[in-house]
Amino acid sequence: MTESAGAGRDAESVSKFVESFAAQLVEAGMQRMAARVFAALLASDKGVLTSAELGDQLQISPAAVSGAVRYLAQTHMVSREREPGSRRERYRVHGDQWYEALTNREAVLKRWEAALREGVNSLGGDTPAGRRLAETLAFFEFIEVEVASMMERWREHREKTFGQG
Repeated sequence: MTESAGAGRDAESVSKFVESFAAQLVEAGMQRMAARVFAALLASDKGVLTSAELGDQLQISPAAVSGAVRYLAQTHMVSREREPGSRRERYRVHGDQWYEALTNREAVLKRWEAALREGVNSLGGDTPAGRRLAETLAFFEFIEVEVASMMERWREHREKTFGQG
């Protein structure tokens, strides 16, 4: 039995959840293998699996695991760590992975805002294209403020609900 199935859990039910949730992530735009690996990690009791465990559970190659983990690490959805006393890596999903992924998007929004500001200046704010870019810029600036406020509310809610900061 794999760790992801866990003691007393039905491996088939776990697999159905992993594939179902992964399909939802793919529909939202995530890469297919990354979605499957993320869902498998999320469904594992410890939130930690090795490449071999992921490959066995998902029936995918080490190269597929590697590519998926690379994407997930870049988006701050998982982290890599070494097994104590070994060169083998294991991959961990954290309880705050959504927070990390969303706050990482703030840096992307900042870069988009800078590019849009430059575009408005280059095209002229009084042209149709310049006005469209200015409205897009205003939207991203709005989202940035709202995300910061929402994340503060989330931290408070999380503390009340789960007792974690």
